[in-house]
Amino acid sequence: MSIIFDKTNKTITLNTDNTTYQMVIGKFDYLLHLYYGPKASGDMSYLLQMYDRGFSGNPSDAGTDRTFSLDTLPLEFSAYGNGDYRDSSFSVKNVEGVYGCDLRYVNHEIIEGKYTIPGLPSAFEENDEVETLKVELEDNAAKVSVTLLYGVFSKHDVITRTVVIENIGKDEIKVCRAFSASLDILNSDELDVITFNGRHGMERCVERVPLGKGAVTIGSRRGTSSHHHNPFVILCDKTAGENNGNCIGMLFLYSGNFRAEVFREYTGSVRMMMGIQDDMFEYPLGKGEKFYAPEAALCYSNRGFTELSHRYHEFINDNVIRVPENDEVRPILVNSWEAAFFDFDKNKLLKLADNAKELGVEMLVLDDGWFGNRNDDNTSLGDWNVNESKLGCSMGELSEEIHRKGLKFGLWIEPEMISEKSELYKKHPDWAYQIPGRGFIRSRNQLVLDFSRKEIVDYVFNAISEVIDNAEIDYIKMDMNRSITDVYTRNGIQNYGVIMYKYVVGMYDFIERLRKRYPKMLIEGCSGGGGRFDAGMLYYTPQIWTSDNTDAVERIKIQYGTSFAYPMSSMGAHVSVVPNQQTGRMVPMKTRTAVALAGTFGYELDLGLLSEEEKEEVRVGVKEYHKYYDLCKKGLYYRLTNPFENTEYAAWEFISKDRKEALVTVVTLDTHCNAPVNYVKMQGFDAEEVYKDEFTGKEYSGAALMHAGWPIPNIPGEYNAFQLHLVRK
Repeated sequence: MSIIFDKTNKTITLNTDNTTYQMVIGKFDYLLHLYYGPKASGDMSYLLQMYDRGFSGNPSDAGTDRTFSLDTLPLEFSAYGNGDYRDSSFSVKNVEGVYGCDLRYVNHEIIEGKYTIPGLPSAFEENDEVETLKVELEDNAAKVSVTLLYGVFSKHDVITRTVVIENIGKDEIKVCRAFSASLDILNSDELDVITFNGRHGMERCVERVPLGKGAVTIGSRRGTSSHHHNPFVILCDKTAGENNGNCIGMLFLYSGNFRAEVFREYTGSVRMMMGIQDDMFEYPLGKGEKFYAPEAALCYSNRGFTELSHRYHEFINDNVIRVPENDEVRPILVNSWEAAFFDFDKNKLLKLADNAKELGVEMLVLDDGWFGNRNDDNTSLGDWNVNESKLGCSMGELSEEIHRKGLKFGLWIEPEMISEKSELYKKHPDWAYQIPGRGFIRSRNQLVLDFSRKEIVDYVFNAISEVIDNAEIDYIKMDMNRSITDVYTRNGIQNYGVIMYKYVVGMYDFIERLRKRYPKMLIEGCSGGGGRFDAGMLYYTPQIWTSDNTDAVERIKIQYGTSFAYPMSSMGAHVSVVPNQQTGRMVPMKTRTAVALAGTFGYELDLGLLSEEEKEEVRVGVKEYHKYYDLCKKGLYYRLTNPFENTEYAAWEFISKDRKEALVTVVTLDTHCNAPVNYVKMQGFDAEEVYKDEFTGKEYSGAALMHAGWPIPNIPGEYNAFQLHLVRK
């Protein structure tokens, strides 16, 4: 049993293979948090220390006992209005506008298997024995019931959490905050908070700050999880590194507005929370109605960031990502965007397909510009009818010819958007978000469809399905190229938080219907690259375009930050043209290939313009992709350097779980005259075994590779790449 209830001391303990999480039903039926850390046994309620703290209130049940205060006790789920002055995970307002909630334990249930959440992504049970803990809390005066759900994934050392809120009274209530996970930590040690922030074209940069008195807060109000802050946070020891130290991860399985906060209060204790952005959020619940919060996934490691990442990678691969029915080796694709942009027709696309076939590339993806009158990015979004005059054929005829050449075929779509210059907008201007009496806030000259309305989702789904039904489509790239504002719906209450929540649910419904209607079709998520790279999207799309920035050197940093939570197999990564179209940087083809091989792999250029030497390098890259597919997609990933700190070189490693085979990649980031020799220290090898590099034939001991390192050759030129394919003898 992963979940144990001790009736004597009233503790509820959640055990994974390597960790323990414990709570206790405390005095006056308050649910208190006790412990989250390495596997432990016994009653840990001795950790609770009661003191009379100045200006900390005491519940009426405590009578004259000034030592019992919810302002200082570690709460399993905190609520505003019960004497806890810290930022809370829950807030509710009654029909009179009064805030306040005092949640008490009612009962709990241990259930075999994993709970689900209607309309939202939720980790599923796969090759892991999962148990669910269901705890019911209630405030009879406020007439609200809160159910805490915990999913215990023993093998992966992950505990998922969510909250279900129900109105058990007659009058309407409004949920003003409903965070999915809250963790109170009795810890006065020096701690750091790691977040993953950035911008369009430079996503998930690692930022590490010390946690003092006060809060570290990130979030999004953009309608998506955003390029700017990723819904993943790590709380760790100040001395924690890749292979040492305590760290707790909190990952949100949601693709919309969110907020994450870590703060330390005056007694030294820490609260870590994550959930839907509460700014402008008031979710009304009538009698008997429920609100379902998205899911958060917690993971603990006492051996540093590498182990934490490995646990999240395997959890996401095994229990979050749902692959297509025919998913084996994902095809190497060439995308038409950087090869042709909007300037294409059937002949140009077939020529690109011929070039792809010649070099071993396996799929052609037709990007933006195939529908309506779309010859630039100012028109036709929403008009999902094939522009046959531009193509010179139907989509079915084009896909048939491409398949006849032995390639698969994919399409780009942007279903959530609408252009003012479109037939759809002429017919339904009220389908776009716009506040009456005000002009639009445009972005990329496009508007956003109100996906909180089912009839709009239905229309777009049917229009795009008609295109797919009349062609053989193996892959869809689903994009979303702006943030959301001007939020106003013609179908219900004007409540920003409610509309944005229902928008995300509508978007999820759209993709889920695509998955069910076309179970063999691969779908890749995208939002201007990495603007919606989160675990919620990975539930629906097994890979996501990591960034619109295809510069290989910039991608090293982007993929590094992304790897802390997300598996490399989920990261869309392509070889693009030089000079790079985003930065103008010149990078050798070998290096561009090595960086893209760490992700899903493909090409974003006109293959017909390559030199013979470059074409040969493409053929080599194709062979390497297939040779190392299992190693890179199923092996363990190690960050050997931090490119934000080490400006000389970047290095990373894939190693099989049995430690028999590894692929190590090194890229020089700077070059010097008379430079010193740099040594890359590797990880995860069997120290007493000997490994042979298949490229050079040289042999190395596992211990030497890990402790002494491998010398990077001093070769003239910028951004050189070196790879070692090490096989245990």
